[in-house]
Amino acid sequence: MEALKFEIPTLAGVDAEALSAELAPLRAGDRLKLLYDQLGDRLVATTSFGIQAAVMLNLIHEHAPKIPVVFIDTGFLFPETYQYAEELMSKLNLDLRIYQPTYTAARIQALWGNLWEQGKEGADRYGLITKVEPMNRALRETGADVWISGLRRSQSKTRADRPFVEQQKRTIKTYPILDWADAQVDLYYHQNNLPRHPLAAKGYVTMGDWHSTKPQSEDGAEATRFGGEKYECGLHLDSGTPDFQI
Repeated sequence: MEALKFEIPTLAGVDAEALSAELAPLRAGDRLKLLYDQLGDRLVATTSFGIQAAVMLNLIHEHAPKIPVVFIDTGFLFPETYQYAEELMSKLNLDLRIYQPTYTAARIQALWGNLWEQGKEGADRYGLITKVEPMNRALRETGADVWISGLRRSQSKTRADRPFVEQQKRTIKTYPILDWADAQVDLYYHQNNLPRHPLAAKGYVTMGDWHSTKPQSEDGAEATRFGGEKYECGLHLDSGTPDFQI
Protein backbone atom coordinates (compact mmCIF):
# COMPACT_ATOMS: atom_id res chain seq x y z
CA MET A 1 0.00 0.00 0.00
CA GLU A 2 1.35 3.40 -0.91
CA ALA A 3 1.87 5.88 1.93
CA LEU A 4 -0.68 8.61 2.38
CA LYS A 5 0.64 12.16 2.34
CA PHE A 6 -0.89 15.09 4.21
CA GLU A 7 -0.50 18.82 3.92
CA ILE A 8 -0.88 20.15 7.48
CA PRO A 9 -2.54 23.56 7.95
CA THR A 10 -0.52 26.45 9.35
CA LEU A 11 -0.08 26.87 13.09
CA ALA A 12 -2.78 28.96 14.73
CA GLY A 13 -1.52 31.89 16.79
CA VAL A 14 -4.10 31.42 19.55
CA ASP A 15 -3.44 31.04 23.28
CA ALA A 16 -5.51 27.89 23.81
CA GLU A 17 -5.35 27.99 27.60
CA ALA A 18 -6.42 31.63 27.83
CA LEU A 19 -9.25 31.19 25.33
CA SER A 20 -10.45 28.08 27.16
CA ALA A 21 -10.67 30.03 30.40
CA GLU A 22 -12.58 32.81 28.62
CA LEU A 23 -15.14 30.38 27.21
CA ALA A 24 -15.67 28.29 30.35
CA PRO A 25 -18.17 30.54 32.21
CA LEU A 26 -20.28 31.32 29.11
CA ARG A 27 -23.38 29.65 27.67
CA ALA A 28 -22.83 27.62 24.51
CA GLY A 29 -24.37 30.23 22.20
CA ASP A 30 -22.24 32.97 23.73
CA ARG A 31 -19.16 30.80 23.30
CA LEU A 32 -19.88 30.60 19.57
CA LYS A 33 -20.46 34.35 19.36
CA LEU A 34 -17.18 35.07 21.14
CA LEU A 35 -15.29 32.68 18.87
CA TYR A 36 -16.74 34.25 15.77
CA ASP A 37 -16.12 37.81 17.02
CA GLN A 38 -12.49 37.03 17.81
CA LEU A 39 -11.55 34.60 15.03
CA GLY A 40 -14.01 35.13 12.16
CA ASP A 41 -12.99 33.36 8.97
CA ARG A 42 -10.30 31.36 10.77
CA LEU A 43 -13.12 29.11 12.04
CA VAL A 44 -14.58 25.91 10.67
CA ALA A 45 -17.06 23.57 12.34
CA THR A 46 -17.66 19.88 11.67
CA THR A 47 -20.67 17.62 11.80
CA SER A 48 -21.20 13.89 11.38
CA PHE A 49 -25.00 14.20 11.27
CA GLY A 50 -24.90 11.75 14.13
CA ILE A 51 -27.23 11.06 17.03
CA GLN A 52 -26.74 14.46 18.69
CA ALA A 53 -25.52 16.51 15.73
CA ALA A 54 -28.61 18.74 15.58
CA VAL A 55 -27.60 20.48 18.82
CA MET A 56 -24.37 22.04 17.51
CA LEU A 57 -25.89 22.69 14.09
CA ASN A 58 -28.81 24.57 15.57
CA LEU A 59 -26.51 26.58 17.85
CA ILE A 60 -24.41 27.59 14.85
CA HIS A 61 -27.58 28.37 12.87
CA GLU A 62 -28.76 30.70 15.65
CA HIS A 63 -25.53 32.32 16.81
CA ALA A 64 -22.87 32.13 14.05
CA PRO A 65 -24.38 30.96 10.73
CA LYS A 66 -21.44 32.25 8.66
CA ILE A 67 -19.10 29.61 10.08
CA PRO A 68 -18.52 26.92 7.42
CA VAL A 69 -19.65 23.45 8.51
CA VAL A 70 -17.68 20.50 7.12
CA PHE A 71 -19.37 17.12 6.69
CA ILE A 72 -17.00 14.20 6.07
CA ASP A 73 -18.94 11.70 3.96
CA THR A 74 -16.92 8.50 4.27
CA GLY A 75 -19.11 6.65 1.77
CA PHE A 76 -19.92 4.08 4.43
CA LEU A 77 -22.57 5.93 6.44
CA PHE A 78 -25.98 4.47 7.25
CA PRO A 79 -28.71 5.36 4.72
CA GLU A 80 -30.58 6.95 7.64
CA THR A 81 -27.65 9.31 8.25
CA TYR A 82 -27.79 10.63 4.70
CA GLN A 83 -31.57 11.07 5.03
CA TYR A 84 -31.16 12.85 8.37
CA ALA A 85 -28.59 15.20 6.85
CA GLU A 86 -31.05 16.23 4.17
CA GLU A 87 -33.78 16.79 6.76
CA LEU A 88 -31.60 19.01 8.96
CA MET A 89 -30.21 21.01 6.06
CA SER A 90 -33.74 21.78 4.88
CA LYS A 91 -34.46 23.35 8.28
CA LEU A 92 -31.22 25.16 9.12
CA ASN A 93 -29.39 28.04 7.48
CA LEU A 94 -25.83 26.72 7.34
CA ASP A 95 -22.82 26.97 5.05
CA LEU A 96 -22.34 23.22 4.57
CA ARG A 97 -19.19 21.95 2.84
CA ILE A 98 -19.19 18.22 1.96
CA TYR A 99 -15.85 16.43 1.77
CA GLN A 100 -15.29 12.86 0.62
CA PRO A 101 -12.23 10.59 0.51
CA THR A 102 -10.14 10.59 -2.64
CA TYR A 103 -10.93 6.85 -2.82
CA THR A 104 -14.58 5.83 -3.26
CA ALA A 105 -16.09 3.17 -1.03
CA ALA A 106 -16.13 0.70 -3.94
CA ARG A 107 -12.49 1.40 -4.77
CA ILE A 108 -11.37 0.96 -1.16
CA GLN A 109 -12.99 -2.45 -0.96
CA ALA A 110 -11.76 -3.50 -4.41
CA LEU A 111 -8.15 -2.59 -3.64
CA TRP A 112 -7.82 -3.55 0.03
CA GLY A 113 -10.96 -5.41 1.07
CA ASN A 114 -12.71 -4.56 4.33
CA LEU A 115 -9.96 -2.61 6.05
CA TRP A 116 -12.02 -2.35 9.24
CA GLU A 117 -11.77 -6.13 9.60
CA GLN A 118 -7.96 -6.20 9.27
CA GLY A 119 -6.87 -5.43 12.82
CA LYS A 120 -5.35 -2.19 14.05
CA GLU A 121 -3.29 -1.58 10.91
CA GLY A 122 -6.32 -1.90 8.65
CA ALA A 123 -8.54 0.17 10.93
CA ASP A 124 -5.94 2.92 11.19
CA ARG A 125 -5.47 3.05 7.43
CA TYR A 126 -9.22 3.14 6.98
CA GLY A 127 -9.45 6.14 9.31
CA LEU A 128 -6.67 7.96 7.49
CA ILE A 129 -8.27 7.43 4.08
CA THR A 130 -11.90 8.14 4.94
CA LYS A 131 -11.66 10.75 7.70
CA VAL A 132 -8.26 12.26 8.39
CA GLU A 133 -7.23 13.03 4.80
CA PRO A 134 -10.58 14.66 3.90
CA MET A 135 -10.46 16.74 7.10
CA ASN A 136 -6.93 17.91 6.38
CA ARG A 137 -8.10 18.88 2.90
CA ALA A 138 -11.10 20.74 4.32
CA LEU A 139 -8.90 22.76 6.68
CA ARG A 140 -6.53 23.60 3.86
CA GLU A 141 -9.23 24.62 1.37
CA THR A 142 -11.32 26.63 3.83
CA GLY A 143 -8.20 28.36 5.15
CA ALA A 144 -9.33 27.60 8.70
CA ASP A 145 -6.99 26.84 11.58
CA VAL A 146 -9.54 26.83 14.42
CA TRP A 147 -11.89 23.85 14.43
CA ILE A 148 -15.23 23.82 16.30
CA SER A 149 -16.47 20.38 17.33
CA GLY A 150 -19.48 19.11 19.28
CA LEU A 151 -17.47 16.79 21.54
CA ARG A 152 -18.73 16.41 25.11
CA ARG A 153 -16.86 15.14 28.14
CA SER A 154 -19.60 12.68 29.07
CA GLN A 155 -19.38 10.81 25.76
CA SER A 156 -16.27 8.74 26.49
CA LYS A 157 -13.22 8.33 28.71
CA THR A 158 -11.02 9.80 25.97
CA ARG A 159 -12.98 13.06 26.22
CA ALA A 160 -13.48 13.31 29.99
CA ASP A 161 -10.56 15.68 30.70
CA ARG A 162 -10.72 17.91 27.62
CA PRO A 163 -10.42 21.69 28.05
CA PHE A 164 -12.73 23.98 26.07
CA VAL A 165 -9.83 24.83 23.76
CA GLU A 166 -6.73 22.77 22.96
CA GLN A 167 -3.86 22.69 20.49
CA GLN A 168 -4.07 19.64 18.21
CA LYS A 169 -0.82 19.49 16.26
CA ARG A 170 -1.19 22.55 13.99
CA THR A 171 -4.87 23.20 14.57
CA ILE A 172 -6.70 24.76 17.51
CA LYS A 173 -9.83 22.83 18.53
CA THR A 174 -12.67 24.20 20.59
CA TYR A 175 -15.75 22.52 22.07
CA PRO A 176 -18.72 24.83 22.83
CA ILE A 177 -20.91 22.12 24.41
CA LEU A 178 -18.10 20.23 26.11
CA ASP A 179 -19.71 20.47 29.56
CA TRP A 180 -23.25 19.49 28.51
CA ALA A 181 -24.72 16.37 30.14
CA ASP A 182 -27.03 14.03 28.25
CA ALA A 183 -30.04 15.53 30.03
CA GLN A 184 -29.14 19.02 28.78
CA VAL A 185 -28.86 17.69 25.22
CA ASP A 186 -32.30 16.07 25.51
CA LEU A 187 -33.82 19.27 26.89
CA TYR A 188 -32.33 21.31 24.03
CA TYR A 189 -33.86 18.94 21.48
CA HIS A 190 -37.25 19.33 23.16
CA GLN A 191 -37.11 23.11 23.57
CA ASN A 192 -36.06 23.68 19.95
CA ASN A 193 -38.28 21.00 18.38
CA LEU A 194 -35.32 19.39 16.64
CA PRO A 195 -35.72 16.12 14.73
CA ARG A 196 -33.90 13.05 16.03
CA HIS A 197 -31.66 10.78 14.01
CA PRO A 198 -33.87 7.91 12.75
CA LEU A 199 -31.61 5.28 14.34
CA ALA A 200 -31.94 6.79 17.82
CA ALA A 201 -35.31 5.04 18.12
CA LYS A 202 -33.57 1.74 17.38
CA GLY A 203 -31.19 1.97 20.32
CA TYR A 204 -28.20 3.70 18.73
CA VAL A 205 -26.48 6.13 21.12
CA THR A 206 -23.47 6.96 18.92
CA MET A 207 -23.21 7.08 15.15
CA GLY A 208 -20.48 6.33 12.64
CA ASP A 209 -20.07 4.04 9.65
CA TRP A 210 -22.49 1.13 9.22
CA HIS A 211 -19.78 -1.50 9.62
CA SER A 212 -18.36 -0.17 12.90
CA THR A 213 -21.41 1.05 14.84
CA LYS A 214 -23.98 -0.99 16.72
CA PRO A 215 -26.85 -0.17 19.12
CA GLN A 216 -26.35 0.47 22.83
CA SER A 217 -25.22 -2.52 24.87
CA GLU A 218 -24.88 -3.30 28.56
CA ASP A 219 -21.17 -2.47 28.22
CA GLY A 220 -21.92 1.21 27.58
CA ALA A 221 -21.62 3.64 24.67
CA GLU A 222 -17.91 3.05 24.09
CA ALA A 223 -18.63 -0.60 23.26
CA THR A 224 -20.84 0.44 20.34
CA ARG A 225 -17.97 1.60 18.12
CA PHE A 226 -15.30 -0.50 16.38
CA GLY A 227 -16.34 -3.65 18.22
CA GLY A 228 -15.47 -2.03 21.53
CA GLU A 229 -11.77 -1.88 20.60
CA LYS A 230 -11.72 1.91 20.33
CA TYR A 231 -14.11 4.87 20.33
CA GLU A 232 -12.23 7.50 18.34
CA CYS A 233 -11.61 7.32 14.59
CA GLY A 234 -8.41 9.41 14.65
CA LEU A 235 -9.91 12.89 14.37
CA HIS A 236 -10.42 13.45 18.10
CA LEU A 237 -7.61 11.60 19.84
CA ASP A 238 -5.35 13.45 22.27
CA SER A 239 -2.05 14.85 21.07
CA GLY A 240 0.00 12.08 22.69
CA THR A 241 -1.41 9.34 20.48
CA PRO A 242 0.47 8.27 17.34
CA ASP A 243 -2.51 8.49 14.95
CA PHE A 244 -3.30 12.05 15.96
CA GLN A 245 -2.89 13.57 12.52
CA ILE A 246 -4.47 16.96 12.09
